[in-house]
Amino acid sequence: MTLDLLLATVGVLGLVVAALSARIRRLPISEPLLALVVGVLLGPAALAVLHLPPITSDHQALHEGARILLAISVMGVALRYPVRDVRSRVAPVVLLLVVAMPLMALISTGLAAAILGMSLGAALLVGTAVCPTDPVLASSVVTGDPAERDLPARDRQVLSLESGANDGLALPLVFAAIAVASATTGGEAAADATWQVLVAVVLGGALGWLGGLALRAGERHGATAHGPMLLYTVVLALLVLGLSGVVHADGVLAVFVAGLAFNLTSTGPERTSEVTIDEALNRFGVLPLFLVLGATLPWVAWSAMGPPAVVLAVAVLLLRRLPVLLLLRRPLRLGWADAAYLGWFGPVGVSALFYLTLEAERMGFPHEVLAAGTMIVVVSTVAHGLTAAPGRVLYRRSVERTKASADPTSGPRA
Repeated sequence: MTLDLLLATVGVLGLVVAALSARIRRLPISEPLLALVVGVLLGPAALAVLHLPPITSDHQALHEGARILLAISVMGVALRYPVRDVRSRVAPVVLLLVVAMPLMALISTGLAAAILGMSLGAALLVGTAVCPTDPVLASSVVTGDPAERDLPARDRQVLSLESGANDGLALPLVFAAIAVASATTGGEAAADATWQVLVAVVLGGALGWLGGLALRAGERHGATAHGPMLLYTVVLALLVLGLSGVVHADGVLAVFVAGLAFNLTSTGPERTSEVTIDEALNRFGVLPLFLVLGATLPWVAWSAMGPPAVVLAVAVLLLRRLPVLLLLRRPLRLGWADAAYLGWFGPVGVSALFYLTLEAERMGFPHEVLAAGTMIVVVSTVAHGLTAAPGRVLYRRSVERTKASADPTSGPRA
């Protein structure tokens, strides 16, 4: 009964999103926020229509859902832009991954320890899980006609590529946190992380290259025309994700690398078609995950933590990323408005759920960590969902004012 209600609700939400797709991108709302609100309304906190255990009691379904959604999302990111654009953004993306992401993890860790009084191990688990920029929530910021109209291509490309790459590359940080919080030694954690990352790069690169060659061969014989070709990269993403699990590799990173390799070996028309289907699945695929999240929020654990949990979430959103990008403004070659925009719109979402549930899977059920982490995810979903459209408009007006003040010919005319 619960599954039937869940499927029916997701179907209705899908129809609403399809009917109001263009308007949603112009309103202070997002698809994840819409699904989250519906999940809360149907969950035990309100109407109690969906009877699902809280995430602190059963996290397996959310973990697997987040893993699959991340795979599809990062594949879409890897295919979103031509290879020449990806190459031109390597330097700022590497700086964000190597410098900004560890700093964001440390800041979030410090805030968790200071505000909630967590132990170092527990605070590290929270800080490393929420440090990656989420590609699913970021997608609503950088895609669509309003985003392309209001935001420069460089900002959209940097945020997209960072969100795609850091979801997999956050794994070593998470493993380090697990080592501190558990009996795992640092050497074991380092060896495990190194294996998973290296195998992911090799496996993803090889399967993406083979996937591109297979697509070309199929195209010559008409086997990938029309519908089958539209789902090709989704199948490729699931293949890479499944094989990564078999060989114990970082599946999300492997899928992103596979997408880049496929982008490099496939031709322009095929890549454009696959971007369309990946973006569509990214927008609709988020609905069931956030609906279930809304219905499984840990209200009892939040109540026990009290107001400091909300304070932590707000502090993480304000201090985790924005100050870091303002400090890195010059090496990233960003203007003040660009640094402020990219600093704010680094949402915490599906990737954080994935790592929080991964930590729970490896360590049992750290209720405090899951409760604090999901509070940050929820506040980020609400805050970034409400500010996405107004933020784009504010950014555009700020840039227009700067250009007008710098151009003496743009003043009032007689």
